[in-house]
Amino acid sequence: MRELAVLQKQIIACERCPRLRTHCEQIARTKRRAYQHWDYWGKPVPSFGDPNARLLILGLAPGAHGANRTGRMFTGDSSGDLLSRVLYETGFASQPASVSRDDGLTLIDAYMTAAARCAPPDNKPSVEELRNCRPYLARELQLLSGMRVVVALGRIAFDTYLAMLESEGRIRRKSAFVFAHNRVHRLPGRLPVLISSYHPSRQNTATGRLTEAMLKAVFTRAGKIIAGRQ
Repeated sequence: MRELAVLQKQIIACERCPRLRTHCEQIARTKRRAYQHWDYWGKPVPSFGDPNARLLILGLAPGAHGANRTGRMFTGDSSGDLLSRVLYETGFASQPASVSRDDGLTLIDAYMTAAARCAPPDNKPSVEELRNCRPYLARELQLLSGMRVVVALGRIAFDTYLAMLESEGRIRRKSAFVFAHNRVHRLPGRLPVLISSYHPSRQNTATGRLTEAMLKAVFTRAGKIIAGRQ
């Protein structure tokens, strides 16, 4: 737990990506009209959750007016609203809503992180920016030794996770794994089971590409795998 806490402090202080830092700070200064009373976080967003978790939830990046405002992953925007409800309904969260980093929400047997820790312009971090952030994810996975399942929310999170494993020589090639919603990927050795999922973005939910029932099915399946029932 202490090493995880030290790692999160390192993430918060990170300055590896000047473009992202400039963007986050600018957003934090100008704010959105609805959040003018907020003191935006504006820094790289740390991970959070149960250090003994068996489920890792891997997202893309903080939202400009979501986690970049609140300072906690998947908090304060529509993506976080949907994910929080689903995690609560499937037993991985203590409450169905997440509005700020001090609202009392705790994750149960789950840990939440992201491929990029800073909000990128247009939600599109560059390949170099994702690579800069990857060592933080690799270190988290070393410290979270009880991990049984990884849920990758979106194609970029999925590709980032597999690229990390490929670079470490733990899989031969990431192209062997095809992204699809609620698809289970059994990885070699003692690696956690990987489940790919559409990202709970407003674009996906507004178009019907992802429904609440579809996302709930992902985490229901993750729970069954953890319990040894799948």
